[in-house]
Amino acid sequence: MAAALPKIELTEREGRLRSLLNATANNMNRSSTPPRKKVELRWAGGWVRDKLLGIPSHDIDVAINSVTGEEFAAELRRYCETDGVSREYGLGPDDMGRLHTIARNPDKSKHLATTNIKLWDLDLDFVNLRRESYTADSRNPTVEFGTAQEDALRRDATVNALFYNLKTGLVEDLVGGLDDMKRKLIRTPLAPLQTFLDDPLRVLRLVRFASRLGFTIDPTTEEVMADENVLHSLLVKISRERVGVELEKMMKGEHPVESLRLIDRLQLYHAIFTNPEQPDMAKPDLSTWATAYECLDFLKSTKKPGSIYDLLITGDDASYYAWSLVGFTPWTSLSDAQVKTFMDNHNNSGRIFRSPPTLSSQVARDGFRAPNKLCDLLNGSIRNRAQILEFRNAVRDKDDSRNERDRIGMAIRSWNSQHGEWRLQVLYAILVDVAERVGPLTATGAGESDAVLAEWQEFLDHIVELDLMDVLSIKRLVDGKTLMRALQASPGRWTGPALDVALAWQLRNPGVEDPTGAIEAVRARRAELGIDSS
Repeated sequence: MAAALPKIELTEREGRLRSLLNATANNMNRSSTPPRKKVELRWAGGWVRDKLLGIPSHDIDVAINSVTGEEFAAELRRYCETDGVSREYGLGPDDMGRLHTIARNPDKSKHLATTNIKLWDLDLDFVNLRRESYTADSRNPTVEFGTAQEDALRRDATVNALFYNLKTGLVEDLVGGLDDMKRKLIRTPLAPLQTFLDDPLRVLRLVRFASRLGFTIDPTTEEVMADENVLHSLLVKISRERVGVELEKMMKGEHPVESLRLIDRLQLYHAIFTNPEQPDMAKPDLSTWATAYECLDFLKSTKKPGSIYDLLITGDDASYYAWSLVGFTPWTSLSDAQVKTFMDNHNNSGRIFRSPPTLSSQVARDGFRAPNKLCDLLNGSIRNRAQILEFRNAVRDKDDSRNERDRIGMAIRSWNSQHGEWRLQVLYAILVDVAERVGPLTATGAGESDAVLAEWQEFLDHIVELDLMDVLSIKRLVDGKTLMRALQASPGRWTGPALDVALAWQLRNPGVEDPTGAIEAVRARRAELGIDSS
């Protein structure tokens, strides 16, 4: 006897949506002139998978057999404007958003135009069932109307190829996705080598789904993901923007460390953190990369008030940037000479920089089109690492300079003003330090890692003791106008440096509310600061 198909329990809102979409399809079938193939609707892919796993989902892909997504969505809107329909389905004036069609854009993995609309706070994407055929030199397929079977076969994984038939209310499994869900297995519907050569982006998508869902990639599939031809295709056939989109989703997911473990084990690092237009780019040593990302995962798993993770990673955005930064710790393995040679050869783009970008930030920008904030953060993390280590060493060695509150506080403000997120710059220094001093991961490496982290915890505890963790938000005792009046001076370039002198005095004298001392500190350096009388 065949196994019973699983049932999907719809929420009240999903049930109303199903009824409305079916009614729209029936209306199209009745009014079609001349008669055409009847419209059939299915919910596809991720929504079906997540519902079966008990994961809430607000994004629904609506797959249509015989008309385009744009055509069906336009008919849905017209039908809802028919007398009595909105009242029948409880559609309020703000329940349906505007139709928006996303044009075909193969470089962004949009091989077919889709139309989306927001309905009852559900995000709906309408697209027709399709089949795809590829040529050897492109990941952009020829796309045609297809059957449900053909549509399922062209998907990246069997667990993403399930359908929920809106007419029958049944799950349709045409490629073995249900069995793979039971086994928590990621597997391609077609032969994996052909699947990845057709569209190498699927390699990264499978990494993302495996780490997100906690599934294992089928060994046969995994073996092919590291195939030399697949890795080459991933470099030359995939737009770097699309690589960046997948990487960002991994780093923003619930289990970024699992993504990095897979990238490491499958030898995908150099196909992601690189620029295919510069084949002579030096490659970093990856032998200690696992030490760095496992350290970050350890810090996250042992988070408590006042811990390294608690002090340095202060929200979801910071978490994303932290996991993104750990991807670049291997680049510190390159010698200064290697970096200089490469930068000298490739820094003739004609662009003018306030300060030349570091090699890591150039890799991020050109390799996967990283956002400007991440590139700036990489620049700061690398440029300020030596000074951060100097301060850490002073605390560790009990050097008197460790109590120079003004010097440390002004340095923190400088790191942040130039590159942003000073806490993450410190985290980068920690991860690189652990990787360099512990070396490749071994069964006995934990103790040495603990010793290194203890030094950094002592450093951060000292910053807390000096009351400098929130030095960016300190309220200044004097402003520019106050200084100009007190010194009877005209405004000029001296103002910024003078305000820093006043703030440094304020940091040396915590708790003092009288600004006189800060003003006198500026007055004493009047000639040095170039302050002229009015």
